[in-house]
Amino acid sequence: MAYSEYWNPKNETLPREQLQALQLAKLQRMTQWAYARSPFHKQRFDAAGFHPDQLNTLDDLRRIPFMTRDEWMATQAEQPLFGALPTTSQENAIRYHLTSGTSGSVPIRVLDGMKDWEWIAEMWSYGFWGFGVRPDDVVYFAFGYGSFIGFWGAHYCCEKLGSLVIPGGAQTTEARIKQIVEMGVTTVCSTPTYALRLWQQAQEMGIDLTQSAVNKVILSGEPSGSIPAVKRQLEEAWGAKVGDTAGMTELGTIMIFECSHQPGGTHIIEDHFIEEVVNPETGEPVPYGELGERVVTSFGRGFIPVLRYRTKDMVLKVPYSTCDCGRTGDIYQGGIRGRWDDMKLIRGTNVYPRAVEALIREHDAIDEFQIYIWRNDIRDEITIKVELKPGREDEWPALSEELANELAAAHEGLRFIIELMPPGTLPRFELKAKRLKDDRPIAVY
Repeated sequence: MAYSEYWNPKNETLPREQLQALQLAKLQRMTQWAYARSPFHKQRFDAAGFHPDQLNTLDDLRRIPFMTRDEWMATQAEQPLFGALPTTSQENAIRYHLTSGTSGSVPIRVLDGMKDWEWIAEMWSYGFWGFGVRPDDVVYFAFGYGSFIGFWGAHYCCEKLGSLVIPGGAQTTEARIKQIVEMGVTTVCSTPTYALRLWQQAQEMGIDLTQSAVNKVILSGEPSGSIPAVKRQLEEAWGAKVGDTAGMTELGTIMIFECSHQPGGTHIIEDHFIEEVVNPETGEPVPYGELGERVVTSFGRGFIPVLRYRTKDMVLKVPYSTCDCGRTGDIYQGGIRGRWDDMKLIRGTNVYPRAVEALIREHDAIDEFQIYIWRNDIRDEITIKVELKPGREDEWPALSEELANELAAAHEGLRFIIELMPPGTLPRFELKAKRLKDDRPIAVY
């Protein structure tokens, strides 16, 4: 099969009317499958008075009850290890994965069959081909291979595309840099945080990554992948085009990706997913251009169906016409903007970690940072702990004042304490960065 046929651009460029007809047909099929085979979904559907036969238009999607992480964890607890979700015997599974543990203390456990896993790799192929990965690319995964699903699907996608795949697990950062240069890597895949760390390590080794063969850096795992200041730093550091993607263990794969036209957001793979944006308080849909919560329905994972799953991700959807690449999947402007449950209330002011990072990353002298929330006897305080890049110490007095003023201006005058930390004292991350530390005592009522 020719690669142009493999990509199959027909589904990515379907007129909206045909795309919605395809979504309806797939939705009908998936709900029927879930109702017949998954005790979890049958119970939920019956309790809500919903039956798959009621799906006559896409508007009928809202008849399906929302699915939440709490429900998922509850069914796992009641029937270890996988709850009442699976539609078939565990004997038919070929993959087992866990969530990364960034939300909640109990990880979500998932199983995939062979057909599911083929689909997962295909979804990553949408994103990687869309960003420009081709058979002659050498793709490096700066990723520790374990039970977290991470870039597993992307690894197999690159094999499907015919690219040379180099897994970079179980190595030091220095060893990874050497391998990237030695193997003539053209595409690096990592979290935004670790892409910055690789560049910093290369500098310490006297290696200029802009002179390497790397021309694409593909990010995933953190909301900062679509922050303009972060992307700008990375593009300058690597001398490469930088693109964002996002997936979820619960959904099995990538659902959104940035194409090579870089429209300032990520395309939704709408021939394989329905992505709603709802008001997080009321659950009602919100229009284009309004911030809301992602609710995702997947058509590809049959082992554990996921229907109207509340992700708690903050997104803002805009029409597909925002990008001139020809794809008809709508776009999340700015990608994933964080999580609604990451918001912190400090003295009556809402503070979102992604918004704080967006301001911090505008200052090139800053190497690493941490958002530290604490209680000073009678009131909450927020401190930004900062490490500077080597040789930039003289900039600190002016930088700290400027950053404090910018953060206050963006947060209704809230005072941020800016604290300079010695080099190497703040934690570094390979996978999802955890830069928010909330040390306030838990209220007991």
